[in-house]
Amino acid sequence: MIRIIHGADFHLDSPFSGLSPDQAARRRGEQRELLGRMAQAARERAADLVLLAGDLLDSERVFQETAQALARALGDIPCPVFLSPGNHDFWSPRSVYATLDWPENVHIFSSPQMEAVELPQLGCTVWGRAFYDSRQTDSPLAGFRAPEGKGVQIMCVHGDTAPQSEYGPLSPAEIETSGLDYLALGHIHQGSGLRRAGRTFWAYPGCPEGRGFDELGQKGVLYVELEEGRAQAQLLPLGRRQYEILPVDVTGKEPLEAVLAALPQDTSEHIYRIVLTGEGESPNLPALERELAPRFYGLTLRDQTRLPTDLWKRREEDTLTGLFLRAMWTKCQEEPEERTYQMAARFGLAALEGGEDVSL
Repeated sequence: MIRIIHGADFHLDSPFSGLSPDQAARRRGEQRELLGRMAQAARERAADLVLLAGDLLDSERVFQETAQALARALGDIPCPVFLSPGNHDFWSPRSVYATLDWPENVHIFSSPQMEAVELPQLGCTVWGRAFYDSRQTDSPLAGFRAPEGKGVQIMCVHGDTAPQSEYGPLSPAEIETSGLDYLALGHIHQGSGLRRAGRTFWAYPGCPEGRGFDELGQKGVLYVELEEGRAQAQLLPLGRRQYEILPVDVTGKEPLEAVLAALPQDTSEHIYRIVLTGEGESPNLPALERELAPRFYGLTLRDQTRLPTDLWKRREEDTLTGLFLRAMWTKCQEEPEERTYQMAARFGLAALEGGEDVSL
């Protein structure tokens, strides 16, 4: 049995543009800490291999301390480490992969052609290749067939199973006919879980920690136990912080009370987007944020509430308010997903009710 740690898509030195400059700097520091936790996981699980399937870096521009932290963490892993550069951290003569002195246990695939590294002590071969640009339209599995009777066959590549992708597209049929025992993929930030095509097991581990509201929940790396014809995988959480979206229905409730009732027990380490839904008067978002912000590492509020149904009944009135509501009702019915009309109705009513509402 071969024990594998499979990671990808760390995107070290991401800009974190949605956070304040101080928070963004802290988040980049926390990203480097993920490397140490991955190395610790490899030691605790007595891993035989670590496979890193691309986009460890967010771009060619890397802080020196990040490059040094990466090399140091990988060198602390007591087993071979294989790294396949992806579309964000593609290999070039100027890349950190070419210019930094890497530990002896680290093998970086540096060719656009498939390369094989035999590991007789493990009875396996590890295949891989590198992105040479930010786009790569050919499949890493095009024409590939692993040799039979040569032990366990493993591949570590950056690629995309979506059709017509520009990022190393590969198809289920190519995976099935590859002859591989395990295909370690990177590029997709949502973990796939362990899958199988023919005899080949394959997976995306997802990113090890979310960087935005398109990367929700708990993240990490995969721990895989592999032998010919059998595999099992487990997610090892690495991330310190999670991005979460929490819808809260405020119908008939005070917004603050409704939010507090819906919150999990501990949110102080995480970044939340709270979406207010249901019917009610327009909530005071600045005041609500002042009350709630200390409970989170980061917080944004979104108002998606609707005007109370009974308020729309006033559109039958023979008043300026009725005339205004009739016009807004029509707009809201024509484009129910357009939030602008709901907001216009709110502000318009506030303005009307602040003055004299005369009959027509």
